[in-house]
Amino acid sequence: MPTVHFTQALRRFFNDLDSVETSEQSITSILEYIDQQWPGIRDYIVDDQGKLRQHVNIFIDGELIQDREGLSDPVSPKSEVYFFQALSGG
Repeated sequence: MPTVHFTQALRRFFNDLDSVETSEQSITSILEYIDQQWPGIRDYIVDDQGKLRQHVNIFIDGELIQDREGLSDPVSPKSEVYFFQALSGG
């Protein structure tokens, strides 16, 4: 099962957010799954069209995803998936 991890930046909005294992095999289905567990988290990660937000990155097994619009990058059963929400501002 893929393991999904989150940065501290996302944890400040969802206090009980923690790494989770899921049987989902795509970024889109992982997003649906985690949004069921932590309602509203999807809105921090993707925009209204379902595209990855500008200051969010997703890594699968240490590699930055290629498809920021369709989120179609494959996820294997043993993948480590990391959701990073960058902090911006000055």
